Amino acid sequence: MSLPARLQAASSEYQRLQTDLSNAVEARQRLDAQLSENELVNKEFATLTPNNVVFKLVGPVLVKQDQVEAKSNVNKRLEFIRGEIKRIEAQIEEIEQKSEKKKIELVELQTELQERQKQDGSGGSAS
Repeated sequence: MSLPARLQAASSEYQRLQTDLSNAVEARQRLDAQLSENELVNKEFATLTPNNVVFKLVGPVLVKQDQVEAKSNVNKRLEFIRGEIKRIEAQIEEIEQKSEKKKIELVELQTELQERQKQDGSGGSAS
């Protein structure tokens, strides 16, 4: 593969990695929002007495729900969200590492291309 073609391929790969990173960061932010929301609900549950009634929004309707079941659902959701955050953070770390390697490769390829262009421009032998 020619040097310009390798540079183009590396550049495309780097752009793809940056897009993947952006998507992963957005997913992490959404999970943070969900985590905060569910932690707030969990704190509210702590203030309930056994006589309080809990409702769940199902479509446009509020449906009465058992307190124990509602608390269990929120705890399961919190556990799931925390697990997803760990998974996304690992994914972000991996993408950042790949991106940094690709960035170094791009710089090396650009430098090599510039050096070849200087040699070709100064009357040096063609490669």
